[in-house]
Amino acid sequence: MKILYISHTHPPRDQPLENVGGMQSVSMQLVNALQRRKDVELETIILRAPWRRIGLSTTAFLFGLLKRIPEGVRRFDPDVILFSSMVTAGVVPFLRKSVQVPLVSINHGQDVTLPLSIYQWYLPRVFNKLDGVISVSRATREASVKRGMVPEKGVALPNGFDSRYARSLPDREEALKLLKEVLGFEPEDRKILLTVGRLVKRKGHSWFIREVIPKLRTDAEYLVIGDGPEREELVMAKEQSQCGNRITLAGRQPEEVLRAAYAASDLFVMPNIPVPGDMEGFGIVLLEANQAGMPAVASNLEGIRDVIRQGVNGYRVPHEQPEEFAKKVDEVLEGDLKRFSVTARMHVEKHFSWDRVAARYLDFLREVSAHRTVSDK
Repeated sequence: MKILYISHTHPPRDQPLENVGGMQSVSMQLVNALQRRKDVELETIILRAPWRRIGLSTTAFLFGLLKRIPEGVRRFDPDVILFSSMVTAGVVPFLRKSVQVPLVSINHGQDVTLPLSIYQWYLPRVFNKLDGVISVSRATREASVKRGMVPEKGVALPNGFDSRYARSLPDREEALKLLKEVLGFEPEDRKILLTVGRLVKRKGHSWFIREVIPKLRTDAEYLVIGDGPEREELVMAKEQSQCGNRITLAGRQPEEVLRAAYAASDLFVMPNIPVPGDMEGFGIVLLEANQAGMPAVASNLEGIRDVIRQGVNGYRVPHEQPEEFAKKVDEVLEGDLKRFSVTARMHVEKHFSWDRVAARYLDFLREVSAHRTVSDK
């Protein structure tokens, strides 16, 4: 199958960690997975720009696609064009008459729910011109239907993970040594709770610090890796907490430190809260934690529901219920973590490896392509 893949916000080649978030990481790993397949011929049109210039760069990139995509179709003759997000697919209404190749977009959550009136006005027009939509979770697919996507056009398929990541993790002692050297993080004999992600309100970090940590029975350290607009709120929550000496706000860290954090920690926590106009489309960090052998306790919200299987790779608990969240964290930390680590890793390897997920993507793309061909006859 010949696929023309269109994506924005990949980091510059000489700055691989410049702007890698969940959506960007997924896009790069999907490209790698497709390139490994013998039944796929892949050509890409990708924007590589530093985060500080991403707004202007994306605007110029999208306008440029109006010329580059038709040129790519004439030269490459793809079976399908795959857009990495609804933002990138925003050019579709302007291409539909000139490009007869099936057009499919992946969507991730916020690229559907973004609370801008003009964007929400335009979104149904994009859905209308697409031939297929891959949503990374059932919750994202439902949000797409609410915004004008014909249900028959869309399918919910998960994100995947790169199995090579787990094989490159350091052992726990080496990881703890690195965290001490770089972050001054010394948990001693305490259990380690880890959160990784952009510091935005829906992630619930400050709520977790204020409401859950004081209720834990287990002597535990909380390590937060990531940066974002809620950082000052987290700093304030830590300063006001009686448990502040057991909370480390590490900010954004390079890949080496992130891998060490995954290798050293005992339990991943994802205490999301509902925020209008925003949503957790999938939660790729849950897969990263699981493949590192770390189970998770997370809020029973949105795309998280598609990742965690109760008692297998973690637990979902009702959102904004601090007693329930603390009780489940204590239960896991006091239980058989070694067994839970094994089942968590086995679960994601079985259901979420990129080789498996990419095959499901291709099945859908072939179906869309065949349907478009039949319709054109």
